[in-house]
Amino acid sequence: MKVTGCIVLYNNDETVLLKAINSFLNTSLDLTLFLIDNSQSDNLKSVNLDERVIYYHNPSNPGFGAAHNIAIKKSVEIGSKYHLVLNPDVYFNKGTLETLLEYMEKHEAVGNVMPKVLYPDGSLQYLCKLLPTPYDWIGRRFNPIKYLVNKRNEVFELQFTGYDKIMDVPYLSGCFMFLRLDAIEKIGGFDEGIFMYGEEADLCRRLIGGGYKTVFYPHVEIYHHFEKGSHKSWRLTKIGIESAIYYFNKWGWFFDSERRKINTKTLLKLGYYK
Repeated sequence: MKVTGCIVLYNNDETVLLKAINSFLNTSLDLTLFLIDNSQSDNLKSVNLDERVIYYHNPSNPGFGAAHNIAIKKSVEIGSKYHLVLNPDVYFNKGTLETLLEYMEKHEAVGNVMPKVLYPDGSLQYLCKLLPTPYDWIGRRFNPIKYLVNKRNEVFELQFTGYDKIMDVPYLSGCFMFLRLDAIEKIGGFDEGIFMYGEEADLCRRLIGGGYKTVFYPHVEIYHHFEKGSHKSWRLTKIGIESAIYYFNKWGWFFDSERRKINTKTLLKLGYYK
């Protein structure tokens, strides 16, 4: 069975990147890994010479989702059944892909699965979310009252669940998306109108709309450096705000009945409403 993956590059640290590449390749599965390099130069071309790795230099830099779409299209062409969208700052142990593959084979309604995500020090990252409201995406970022932010995060990031059980989650992080490719063919790849940030929320939402589940699977774990670049750079913050505007123009700002329905169903199923 063919499994593909893709890492989108942009002037990455080679040591961190190699750890991600080697994590993906450390298996006996039939793999192909695409490296789509959005950097101006092709300095990362020789970062890994494994025959299972295919490098594409893409200096026009059309964005994160658009670059991943190149690899998704190639993956479909070579007959892959599953495809991993992988961040360059993620690494994981041998056996992780096999476990997720086995889960997907047993659950054909699942279009995307994400494992438990940890910081390198072993602490938990809260990357399961409800579909965002404008406050969740923009307001939390600028709210100076941390108590209110933390209170909202308890619900929005589903922190109340303990992250210790398999859950249907409407918005999973884009750092590690193990996708069923026939589902992606059905609903389409990443929306290329989003340059970066939030494209995974849009994709998860369209998977759900297409009749698929997006699932958190905590029985395997990965490690994610998680730099939060948008919190450290005004340029990246601006890109994030532009992405939010695009997303809410597409799906609805304050009046979004589908969002309300999906989020309420999620909270009911997870036992938030007693």
